[in-house]
Amino acid sequence: MQMVANCILRRGDQLLMLQKPRRGWWVVPGGKVETGESLYEAAIREYREETGLTLVQPELRGVFTVLLEEGGNLVNHWMLFTFYAESFTGRLHKVCEEGHLEWVGIDTLQKRPMAEGDRIFLAHILEHPTLLTGKFTYTPDYELLEWKPESSMPVLR
Repeated sequence: MQMVANCILRRGDQLLMLQKPRRGWWVVPGGKVETGESLYEAAIREYREETGLTLVQPELRGVFTVLLEEGGNLVNHWMLFTFYAESFTGRLHKVCEEGHLEWVGIDTLQKRPMAEGDRIFLAHILEHPTLLTGKFTYTPDYELLEWKPESSMPVLR
């Protein structure tokens, strides 16, 4: 099982998003947690590597089990830990090896191509200062088969 940490960075009515070249889908920057690294350290490191920005006090807002199933069989399984921040330092990379970085309007998110599960957790995290947990089940082509929210609780500060 793999662990992935990402972060929603909000600046007013915009989010910094990354458009991945393979599918053209928009995601929040992040990546794999390395051996010996905490989730918090991974989120900050991955964000800095992809964007050039250093997150300031990101808060954990989502813990998700992500399953890929094909014909009722489990094909892949990972955990996604989503942080949220409104403050950063540094300068945005002009070029990103992972894709195209852009500050996008929150009001445009529903029109952008992305995984359906991302739409669900983005909407919740942007509207509620709570920790959301749950399980997303997808096909190998990332068609959302099921979303099972498990809980939503206040964020500890």
